[in-house]
This record gives sequence, C-alpha cells and structure tokens, in this order.
Amino acid sequence: MEKMVFFDIDGTLIDEATGKIPDSAKEAISELKKKGIHAGIATGRAPFMFEHILQELEIDSFISFNGSYVVFKGEPIYKAVLDVERLKELETIAERSNHPMVFLDHACATGNKEFADNVHESTKHLLPAYPTFDPSYYHHNEIYQALLFCEHPEDEGYRTQYDGTFDFIRWHQLAIDVMPSGGSKAKGIEELLKRTPVQRENTFAFGDALNDIEMLQHVGTGIAMGNGLQEAKAAANFVTKPVHEDGIWYGLRKAGLI
Repeated sequence: MEKMVFFDIDGTLIDEATGKIPDSAKEAISELKKKGIHAGIATGRAPFMFEHILQELEIDSFISFNGSYVVFKGEPIYKAVLDVERLKELETIAERSNHPMVFLDHACATGNKEFADNVHESTKHLLPAYPTFDPSYYHHNEIYQALLFCEHPEDEGYRTQYDGTFDFIRWHQLAIDVMPSGGSKAKGIEELLKRTPVQRENTFAFGDALNDIEMLQHVGTGIAMGNGLQEAKAAANFVTKPVHEDGIWYGLRKAGLI
C-alpha cells in the first residue's frame, strides 16, 4: 500500500516571513521518506523556479504549472501543453493592445519584449532573472504556461474569446496566467494516480491558499495550514498549526504518517 503526500510551497513549506523551510519540516519530510512514503511538491510554479527546494528536500516527484507538468520519481509522466497555434493567435491580439507575453517551459522563461516595465514589476520576485528575449522560442518548444501582462478589465476580452481553450488566472494587478483549460493541482494529482501504484485514499496534501482548495478536497486527506485562508481550512479534513509553528511536522504526526 503506497502512500504519497503533496506539499504546496509558499505559505505551506516556506515560512513567508523568513523565506525559508523550517527545520522541523525538513526533518518531518526526511522521516516520511524513511518510512517509504512518497513526498511530492504541488505548485503553480515552473520546475526551474523550485529546483532548489527539490534539492534541499531530496524530492524527485512534483506537480508543477498547476497540474500541467507532472514528474514521478524523476520521470515526466504527464504533460498538458498549450496549443501553439492558438497561442500565436493570442499573442497577435495581445500585441495590438501592447500587452507583453512571457512563455514558460520546464526549464526557462522567454518573452516577446526586450524590456517592459509591467513585466519587470510583476516578475521581479517570481523569476530569478528578467525573461530572455526570444519571441519565437515558444513556436518550437513545449509551453505549459504563459503570462500575459494587462490590467483588469482588459483581460475580460481574452477570457471570452478563448473560453474552453485557455484558463486565465489573475495573480498580480498587472499580470494573468494563461493555462490549458481545466488544469489544476487536483488534475495533476489525478493524472499521477492513473500512472502509479498510489491509490487516491492513500494520498495527503498540505495547502494554504485558494489554488489549493480543489487539491485539498481531491486527495484522501486534505490538511490546511493554520496560517492559511479560511476557504482552504473549510476544504480540508483538518487544520494543522501555522508553518512557523512546526505545522508540517504537526500535521504529518496528526495524520499518523510519522
């Protein structure tokens, strides 16, 4: 009977006040793995944006891009790629309104503008460097997520035109995510379960935010962080302590996993 635990990053694994993973969380995850339980990351980030966390925790399984790129034991097992022809259409329309775009694959971020203030402002804390200027990179590489830079309500036209093709999620007042329609952390977990011996009733997840709700509801046992949003807590089976009060360790212990 194989078990697996999924961890969100910001506000769950990482104490946002310090920007670090508490030692108690590292120790708890190490103990988890010693017991033969799989540990995985579940995040909206691209893999190159959390590579240091995988190395720090010695984890080789993850759900990234909110479910669009899934890796189990170091091997990619599921990909949901953005349709390149529709992406070209979207970029053409965005260009008319002077809305820059950035394209993300598993390894890097490339953009269609050499520099734009709104790209810099919204990504300076998200990306390790300003996106590489390479307007045609996405034409011949698999893209799992794009960023489109516009303010509300300018995004409404995109939502209407591409309903059913792309999902648009606003994460900054200057920027929205562009993702394959129907993607989510829960979708990524479901695709992993189809391809591994892990059964849904033996899955656990820790989260704190709105984009964790579906995941917390989908797994066998959803665990919300004490510092999380009320909506996440309401979706969970139980609430652990805040991340800075050894919440990961406490939650794993309460779940009977360590």
